[in-house]
Amino acid sequence: MNSKQTTSPKSTSSFDWSSVKLEHAPLPNQMRSLPAGRPVSLPRIQHSFPRKESAAEKRVREQRRTAVRDLFYKNWMSYKKYAWMKDALQPISASYKDQFSGWAATLVDSLDTLWIMGLREEFDEAVEAVAGIDFGKSSSYSVNIFEVNIRYLGGLLAAYDLSKREVILQKAAELGNLLYAGFNTDNRMPVDFIDFKAAQNGEPLTVESSVVSASPGTLSMEMAHLSQVTGNSKYYDAISRVMDVFAKGQTWTKIPGMWPIYVSMRNEDVVTGSYFSIGGNADSLYEYLPKMHALLGGLEGRYEEMSKLFTEAANKTMFFRPMLPPGEDDEGKILMVGSASVDDEGNVIHDPEIEHLGCFVGGIYGVAGKLFRRPDYVDLGAKLTRGCIYAYRTMPTGIMPERLNMVACSNRENCKWDAQVFEEERRKRHEWAPRLPKGWTTAKDPRYLLRPEAIESVFVMYRITGEKEFQEAAWDMFTAVANGTETEYANAAVLDVTRANYPLPKEDYMESFWLAETLKYFYLAFSPPDLISLDDYVLNTEAHPFRRPKGTRSRPL
Repeated sequence: MNSKQTTSPKSTSSFDWSSVKLEHAPLPNQMRSLPAGRPVSLPRIQHSFPRKESAAEKRVREQRRTAVRDLFYKNWMSYKKYAWMKDALQPISASYKDQFSGWAATLVDSLDTLWIMGLREEFDEAVEAVAGIDFGKSSSYSVNIFEVNIRYLGGLLAAYDLSKREVILQKAAELGNLLYAGFNTDNRMPVDFIDFKAAQNGEPLTVESSVVSASPGTLSMEMAHLSQVTGNSKYYDAISRVMDVFAKGQTWTKIPGMWPIYVSMRNEDVVTGSYFSIGGNADSLYEYLPKMHALLGGLEGRYEEMSKLFTEAANKTMFFRPMLPPGEDDEGKILMVGSASVDDEGNVIHDPEIEHLGCFVGGIYGVAGKLFRRPDYVDLGAKLTRGCIYAYRTMPTGIMPERLNMVACSNRENCKWDAQVFEEERRKRHEWAPRLPKGWTTAKDPRYLLRPEAIESVFVMYRITGEKEFQEAAWDMFTAVANGTETEYANAAVLDVTRANYPLPKEDYMESFWLAETLKYFYLAFSPPDLISLDDYVLNTEAHPFRRPKGTRSRPL
């Protein structure tokens, strides 16, 4: 439906971030511009879906899509009633919480979901509210640059791409200038937390000695896209210098191609460190490599090179085939994501601990496989995605826990069930419990925090392959999650998904990504494939779709 809004709300704020004089701003002749030229003709990502579906298929698909939309609407209306203009709804007590500077994180994070689901009156109301957000004030003395970047700036940029509302772009630029102040350091590397008052005064900030790699490594898409839509290259210039550091160090680490979880932007050291993961604290650094290649229209070659180095290294060191009971995966269609460390002798030690946060990687291998003409990557992506589907399917509640363990086979080809080996391995794990399905040695963290990573890969692999197995898995996951997390007002994080004792014990909290990502991905999984086509958009780590530059479509592989 078309929006009924006839007048554009005016942006208001108590402080002009563009007026701040930064001591360490680069000179005009040192500023890097966005890559120029006609975008490269990149391969298609999406499957060539049939133009028509049967009446029966359409009826089922639309019923499922409507169920997702109805659940989102219930959550949105509760947020509006009990937590409007606050960061998060508390879905059990019908209260609210501010933890991301008090700029209405859930509202901004959900803008594009409202638009995508056709809730245009709600979108108009939300845009009017966004215009009044005061980025000159913060509920906390420091601002987390990572969270503000992916949730707020990402949400504003996607909402602008979809609606072309000028006030949204104004707010995005305003917030971008705030984040740009986080680069006001002696080496132009970003801080992890921005001292709000010092930044307003233009005072130089001090880069922390150690941060998780995902924090500085997940600024690239949003800042580059802000330069694309505003025409101001300063944002791209800022993150380009950060990615220089990661690019230069990528082949010098203890697992060449990957970076340790902790890095020092103060020392520009992304090499020192012995623990590696593509799960929590590192995930979106890797996610953004192929996505930046697409977002920049293939015009900056290093993102393809960095993507290939990462995908090869992760495949060799992180992925494993789990030992499963007979009949569960006899054909070898399932892979899991673990982590690795390197000892003093340089030996890589694999850890078969699985995180829900790592489930995004199946979709990334699918996207990289298409962009770089690597069908073997697409196959890997499907196997990794099936691994997370399996984790959902085998739990008593049908929901995957936050963190768990399995027994890794020594290779992917010969992986037969051995009951004795399983017993030996599970005895080593004090977290093992008899209620766990056979094959799982722990559920170290049995919570479900409304996370989107598994459905993200399921959606992406469905769009890439067209295989119905992924769409059916999405429905099974949705019904389990919707049932297990339901409260009177909305949906809440679950404390233990390894026991099917309903109602499940819950935490009085609902992350903004529940509306921004999880329910959006479920909705898109049951939508026509031209809605947010992966050939037209690239989604940031908070599921915010950024429009790709024109001319990037090519023939299918």
